[in-house]
Amino acid sequence: MTFKANEPFIFYSSLQLVELTGVKAASLAELAGHIRAIGASSIYHHTHQFVRQHLYLSPEPPNDFAYWVSDVLGDERFGEALSAIDIMAYPSIGSIREALISTIERALGERPRLKNLTAPEGEEFDFLKSISFIFPTDYKAHTLGEFSDCLRLVSLDSIYFHMFEARLRLERPTNDFSNWLATSLGEEGLAVNIARIDPYTQTGEGIRATILRILERRIKALADIHSTAQE
Repeated sequence: MTFKANEPFIFYSSLQLVELTGVKAASLAELAGHIRAIGASSIYHHTHQFVRQHLYLSPEPPNDFAYWVSDVLGDERFGEALSAIDIMAYPSIGSIREALISTIERALGERPRLKNLTAPEGEEFDFLKSISFIFPTDYKAHTLGEFSDCLRLVSLDSIYFHMFEARLRLERPTNDFSNWLATSLGEEGLAVNIARIDPYTQTGEGIRATILRILERRIKALADIHSTAQE
């Protein structure tokens, strides 16, 4: 028997519109100050645009701040420190914001020479922001089998939305897939296994394939249990 959820999982997708904020930083002190005050949509853009751009390739972990520090300010050591911030470990944009600020302020205290680094005119850090347009797709699922079938067909943008954007920008405790599996199908173990996936180290297709493997193992296990019960 296949358990059917009362509330289906509706696959959503999103489109991004990138806008200028008019805010610029020429030094690390200015960068930290603006990171503290800028809107969440800007923090999200500068820490996740690499992920979205590389859905079809192997993702590059550096955030925009790390790239600017290394390439414009010319301090690769501190650029590596910023790129080492594990954004997967933080549950919200606010916590990512605080991690960036504390890393910059600690470095300024430990390495006074960093205070003297200034970007050449025209190469200041330009804060951008992402505006999301979220919309439902034609795919919905009531069962594990339907969920697996839909996951094979939806776009990578849809997978990105449910794995990254919904969790961070909407400040949900976990990704949308895990939340629905646990609350609507009672599949807590399956939800935990999907939540453990590190989506920052895989392509979009890699994420899709990993989730499908987890789902297929569970679907097979349920089929075996059902078959045994009928014997």
